[in-house]
Amino acid sequence: MFSAFFRSLKQEFAGYNSKKLLADMMAGLTVCAVALPLALAFGVSSGASAASGLVTAIIAGVVIAILGGASYQISGPTGAMSAVLVGIVAEYGLQRGRSAAACWRLQAGSLN
Repeated sequence: MFSAFFRSLKQEFAGYNSKKLLADMMAGLTVCAVALPLALAFGVSSGASAASGLVTAIIAGVVIAILGGASYQISGPTGAMSAVLVGIVAEYGLQRGRSAAACWRLQAGSLN
């Protein structure tokens, strides 16, 4: 089992060089620039501290990286939508919250 995993890793990184490493580092810094304020805001808006939002974002990123099936992550927009929908559901109830989510999805889809 592990030998197949290491073979696939070797095949995946066969053409990896310093140019690709630099591009990956710039992508990581870009994601950090966007995710850091978002994580801090999630912590504060949930009633916890900013530090707890940061820790939660780091743990979630590690868990998604380990358990995810792709070489990329798309957990940020999902978290933002969840934070907005929790407030709507708390205010108006589950049924109206679902209706609001459906309307938002239709509006977002019409922008594409």
